[in-house]
Amino acid sequence: MRRRDKLRFLSWQQRRVLLYAFLILNTVRLALWLLPFGTIRQQSKTVMSVWICSEEAKPVSVDFVAWAVSVAGYYAFGGAKCLARALTTQLLLNRYGHVHRLHIGVAKGELQTLEAHAWIEYGGRVIVGKLTDLGRFTSLSTVGAEK
Repeated sequence: MRRRDKLRFLSWQQRRVLLYAFLILNTVRLALWLLPFGTIRQQSKTVMSVWICSEEAKPVSVDFVAWAVSVAGYYAFGGAKCLARALTTQLLLNRYGHVHRLHIGVAKGELQTLEAHAWIEYGGRVIVGKLTDLGRFTSLSTVGAEK
C-alpha cells in the first residue's frame, strides 16, 4: 500500500498528530537554524506547559508518534536531521503523557572528526534516531526519565 493510501485510513485524531508532527518539525528546524539551543529548550518547556493543558489529549501510542515524526521528516522542507526529529518526538510524547529519554551524544568518526547524534528511548528501546552503530556514541545529555 502506498504511503498516500495509508493516510486515507487514519482517524481524525491520528491525522491531527501527523499534522502536529509536520508543523512542529518544521518549526524546530527553523528554530535550530535561527536560535541558540538553550533558548529552544526553554521555549519548548513554556510551550509544553500551555499545550498539555490546553485541550484534552487522548492517548496516542508511542509507535504512532514515532511513525508520524518519520513521515513528517520525509515531507519536511529540505529534510530533517536527528536533533529536529528527536525534539519533535519529545514534544509529542510529552503531550500524550509518555515518559521517555532524549539523548544527545557524540563519537569520534573516521579521520578523528567529531560526530553528534540525538535519539529518543522509550521502554528500553530506541524509537527515534536508530543507528546500527549507536553504541559508539557517548551520551552527553539525557533529558527526561522513564518511570
